[in-house]
Amino acid sequence: MLIPRQKVPDLTVPTLDHGTFDLAAEPSERGTVICFYRGLHCPICATYLKEFDRQAPEFAERGVGVLALSSDGEERTRAMADKIENQNLRFGHDLPLSKAREWGLYISTSRGKTSIGIEEPVLFAEPGLFMVTPEQTLYYGSVQTMPFVRPHFRELVAALDFAIEKNYPARGEYTGELPN
Repeated sequence: MLIPRQKVPDLTVPTLDHGTFDLAAEPSERGTVICFYRGLHCPICATYLKEFDRQAPEFAERGVGVLALSSDGEERTRAMADKIENQNLRFGHDLPLSKAREWGLYISTSRGKTSIGIEEPVLFAEPGLFMVTPEQTLYYGSVQTMPFVRPHFRELVAALDFAIEKNYPARGEYTGELPN
């Protein structure tokens, strides 16, 4: 499990049109929102990424970078970017599943073709959404076991406004002993 205010795992992946994404070298003033998605086979991911694409300029206005990332290869990632008519997102690809596990993502096995007729990969990561500070520490995290009921990007933007205004710290950082 990743712990708020603690360093997240390193993350370096190729992107479709923006060279290599390296979290350690991210220039964003207030950090980066990383959306791990299941892949081209997931129709819910496409809808979710459309919302992320619409909200990306809002994050940019607040000094926050964005990345959408899956274990899909370049070709399937390009197909997803085209499918959602991407305008604003950086799309990373070829996320190693060992790295997905380091980030605390759940890994699923293929069930064949999905409802939209696209074959699932043999193994793939389930969704996760993270806000990482410029110091590469976890500010916000949400990990899921399946594609349904995800955090809304509009709500994350509103929470970011509150956090900036109030200098609100990341929460959930306690790792000490607990009473019985």
